Amino acid sequence: ADAPDQAESKVNVAVREIFSVWQETRDKKLTQLVFCDLSTPKAEGQGFSVYQDVKAKLVRLGVPAAEVAFMQDYDSDAAKLALFKDVRVGTVRVLMGSTQKMGAGTNVQALLVAEHHLDAPWRPADIEQREGRILRQGNTNPVVKICRYVTEGSFDAYMWQALETKAKFISQIMTGESAAR
Repeated sequence: ADAPDQAESKVNVAVREIFSVWQETRDKKLTQLVFCDLSTPKAEGQGFSVYQDVKAKLVRLGVPAAEVAFMQDYDSDAAKLALFKDVRVGTVRVLMGSTQKMGAGTNVQALLVAEHHLDAPWRPADIEQREGRILRQGNTNPVVKICRYVTEGSFDAYMWQALETKAKFISQIMTGESAAR
């Protein structure tokens, strides 16, 4: 929380991209998902949270606070259904959450135009689950953006590479094809 904000950090690059998409699609009220597993929303004064940092920066740029929601704030089934409806109609235009919280059962695809991966999950199936939120029947947008943010020289690049290696290995086992040992 006390560290200086780096203008070119992956979070700041993501905020600029999220805002750009928000601004470009304002008239159609198109929506975006932001996945982040390595942080959680925290109460005020409880330390640094990527979630609050992203939202605060979007609000400073002009995004109404009510248009940015955190999946973790909706615990009951009724609350989640109301949130999903708000995303499907464009009342909530940026929904942030973890792979676990925004996985199966998160049917918000109607107006999704962009998906942002602030970190890499642990399993290839998690990528499929994340991207399955936007790449699905019922999305009115024939072209969507999927953005992955990586800090050069960090563990990010290793994680994305490990995911690719795991996915290839799993594919070889499932298809019975093997081009290598």
